[in-house]
Amino acid sequence: MDLIQIRNLCLSFDGVPVLRGVDLTVEKGTTLVILGTSGAGKSVILKSIIGLITPDAGSICIDGKEIVGMESTELNAMRRRMGYLFQSSALYDSMSVRDNLEFSLRRFGLVDEIAMGERVANQLRLVGLEDALDKMPSQLSGGMRKRIGLARALVTEPEIMLYDEPTTGLDPLTGRDISCLIQNLEEQHDMTSIAVTHDIACARIIADRVAILNKGVICFEGTLDAMQNSTDDFVKRFMSAA
Repeated sequence: MDLIQIRNLCLSFDGVPVLRGVDLTVEKGTTLVILGTSGAGKSVILKSIIGLITPDAGSICIDGKEIVGMESTELNAMRRRMGYLFQSSALYDSMSVRDNLEFSLRRFGLVDEIAMGERVANQLRLVGLEDALDKMPSQLSGGMRKRIGLARALVTEPEIMLYDEPTTGLDPLTGRDISCLIQNLEEQHDMTSIAVTHDIACARIIADRVAILNKGVICFEGTLDAMQNSTDDFVKRFMSAA
């Protein structure tokens, strides 16, 4: 069953087209990775799904409900079903790791201190950073910040995860560790996910299917094996460069 359906998504900034009719589907319990060059509009798709950007035209349906034009109250309820890992991890620098994760839970209405503490500790254990509970973001390495960002996104137990460049800025070994962590957590929680990246190595680890965005349209969608055998000129050049 397709949990996420995107049809003819169009968006321009200052008259410059970024998305020119994007069509995508994501089956429940699977991970779609959207590949493409920097600035291709991959992150714009994620922000449109979660309602941070309103497209000029097109449809985004999640579990049969149209997101585009949805009333704010209903949209906020839908957002509760989603987790979002920002490219920069977007941790609050003035808050400890504990406070960063608890902040997300409080926004979702959880106020029981004991329940929050247990959930935060469990999530940090899953990402292998239980000892970082009282550290500040400035004390963390880039890879640790990604892990904490992932823990914060997952602490609300979302059904859908959106990953914006999960390995950007990381060395290859740390990037592989983050990709493997994402894969393991996805399997444990049986989530439906979309990740945007230009990192082929990450895609090989986490993707069930891949789509390639070029000049505002999807020029390929399918398995990694099919992508490697594609005759599309852009896909071949992208794979060769990667």
